[in-house]
Amino acid sequence: MQGIIDSLDYLTDLGVGALYLNPIFDAPSAHKYDGATYHHVDVHFGPDPDGDRRLIAGETPHEPATWLWTAADRLALRLIDEAHRRGLRIIFDGVWNHMGRGSWVFQDVAARQRQSPYHDWLKVNSWDDADAGTTFDCRGWLGTWELPELRQDDNGIVSGGDATGGFGPREYIFAATRRWMDPDGDGDPRDGIDGWRLDVAYCIRHPFWRAWRRHVRAINPQAYLVAEIVGTPEAEQSYLRGDEFDATMNYNFAFAAVEFLVGGAGATTATEFDARLRRLREAHPAEVAHGMQNLLDSHDSPRIASTIINRDLWPYRDWEQFHPRTKVEHTPTYETRQPTPTERRRQQLLALFQMTYVGAPMIYYGDEAGMWGANDPCCRKPMVWPEVTHAPEATLPDGRPRPHPDEVAFDHDLFDFYRMLIAIRKASPALRRGDYRTLLADDDRRLFAFARTAEEDAAVVALNAGDLMEVVELDVPAGTWTDALSGEQYVAANGRLSLTIAPFWGIVLRPIGELTQRR
Repeated sequence: MQGIIDSLDYLTDLGVGALYLNPIFDAPSAHKYDGATYHHVDVHFGPDPDGDRRLIAGETPHEPATWLWTAADRLALRLIDEAHRRGLRIIFDGVWNHMGRGSWVFQDVAARQRQSPYHDWLKVNSWDDADAGTTFDCRGWLGTWELPELRQDDNGIVSGGDATGGFGPREYIFAATRRWMDPDGDGDPRDGIDGWRLDVAYCIRHPFWRAWRRHVRAINPQAYLVAEIVGTPEAEQSYLRGDEFDATMNYNFAFAAVEFLVGGAGATTATEFDARLRRLREAHPAEVAHGMQNLLDSHDSPRIASTIINRDLWPYRDWEQFHPRTKVEHTPTYETRQPTPTERRRQQLLALFQMTYVGAPMIYYGDEAGMWGANDPCCRKPMVWPEVTHAPEATLPDGRPRPHPDEVAFDHDLFDFYRMLIAIRKASPALRRGDYRTLLADDDRRLFAFARTAEEDAAVVALNAGDLMEVVELDVPAGTWTDALSGEQYVAANGRLSLTIAPFWGIVLRPIGELTQRR
């Protein structure tokens, strides 16, 4: 936790506006999706693990009035405060579908069976019963025994029974939610987190999410709620009607962007790219598109640099196949080498599109620093920092030596490029929240261009996904334009503009002075 606090200036220098953290709640694993609690930060993220354990031992978990603030918890609150002082928002990962076998719920139920006050909190398949010949067993998420699921009924996560005074997993989630959104309980959410990312949201029934959203918005009407759902745009619709989530982790954006701008398996034409983008925009109410979490990769996928390297293997969109196959334990031949300059240029083109398209762009930590890697665990390597000297990557993920060790170092040029793109976006109301219009979709030359407009601002973006230098002519308002990337100026005479775009590159045009529409 202290390390994140120490790195906040790095994030503000990069220009990001919000920080989403994977689970930080108390849990035995590195990934922490097997939470022991929802109301305490992992004690090892604080300065006094032993002291924190003693404090936690004195609580009655199903009585929030007994909950204490550990040293690790207080450090998390300091992180929130320090982030807010820098203008950064903080989003926590909520894992409401399941807990871990180390949780106080599972431990008590396993020990006391039906006599546990929490016996109705979990999806119990069988109890220890010598007469019936059964042993205790709980249903785990996707059959994963380490992740026992919380019980649901038609309304989603259940409330408690008499043994806990009606306080069940539903009430526990609501109480933990309030704890982190309004830590001092004074009704002012400014000292709390600013939103939630909800793990495996599709596993919990809709009535729960509707009730939980009302609870969240009563605490902080501006809170941002984003669901982990990997499905078609139509499959996401029931979650994005305004009564559950504000957005999803927009893997469909990543699929479409990679298919056209990178190519390889699943490659699409410019016309198909345009159609898929339109489908994403029109699947939901107009305002939803502007809030969607537009990612290129995540902790559950290969690094985008490695997806580019291995682009000919499997379509990114075929998630059920792509996700497991991109783990080197399943595919030892998956390339985990350093990207070439051309592959890195493709990453820059993707980032350029990501930062200029409709939605809320999300960068997975380290992409801006040049990190690469296969799916979990390779994509979760420690951050490459500019002030640290790193040893070369001399072994493959399975331990075999690399024929040629790869240099590992912070990529200052790539960082500067991401920082420039973010600054361009922040300076343009059109890019942040403007309308969208396709200007060009050229299949033969793999060219794509679009315009963004808002209030008195405008931007024109032209992308070349091909391997040849191309000349592009666009209909734009008459006037003088400048490429925000290079500083080169262009004059649109009679509403017609001619551009030359390098391979795997793009241009972001911003107006200089007033523009006039061709009549």
